[in-house]
Amino acid sequence: MKYAIRTRHDLMSQEIRNHLKERFDTLGLSEDNTEPDIVITIGGDGTLLDAFHHYVDRLDMTAFVGIHTGHLGFYADWLPHEINALAEGIAHGKYSIETYPLIEVRMSKLNAEPQKYLVLNEATFRLASGTLAVDVYLQNELFECFRGDGLCVSTPTGSTAYNRSLGGAIIHPTIEVMQLTEMASINNRVFRTIGSPLILPKDQTIKLIPTGAKKCILTIDHHTELHEDVTRLDYELSGKKVQFARLKASTFWNRVHNSFIN
Repeated sequence: MKYAIRTRHDLMSQEIRNHLKERFDTLGLSEDNTEPDIVITIGGDGTLLDAFHHYVDRLDMTAFVGIHTGHLGFYADWLPHEINALAEGIAHGKYSIETYPLIEVRMSKLNAEPQKYLVLNEATFRLASGTLAVDVYLQNELFECFRGDGLCVSTPTGSTAYNRSLGGAIIHPTIEVMQLTEMASINNRVFRTIGSPLILPKDQTIKLIPTGAKKCILTIDHHTELHEDVTRLDYELSGKKVQFARLKASTFWNRVHNSFIN
């Protein structure tokens, strides 16, 4: 069993990393930051997102598990005082693997090759300034002409992230769907949108065609990119999935309750 540890750069997280590494050494596990079988993140959900994108090219060979020392631990459901039990469980293979769907985003620009991204939480699209105007196609049929701050396309796991703040639905992460949610849409006598989140099943696609040639901002999880001359964005569920190692009986709805209600 080969492991890697990704951590926040605060003192507490670094101390936990050192303790966990010592425990793994005692249990006979080897550290491999290039080709790990399991990646342990120490921090918050942002740390896990960072680890996901770092190992995005070997998702079928790597599982993730998180220790929570950050501000929100929806993905990171282990606490610092539980690290000995976590180490023992990993060393002796006492975990199951849960797989969750991902979204593939393809961005097309003038005079450039399309760029592809994998999304664990959400991808948002908006202008650097001003109101976004974009034609929204579902299954290659024009659905609406959107005007507003922007649009958010989220995975089921990402439904509890920015999507939830926008008023989107919380979706169980095993359901293979993606969700399109508006960001402050304009609705008046001239411009109309559906005004509701849309949930699309597997094998259906979203296409966005922006009007105008303004600078656009694309976010992929916690990464933000500024682009010019974007002509099209395509979204679909990816054939790849993310793997999480589950070592204790904590259901998705338990995590929702503990994160937002408890």
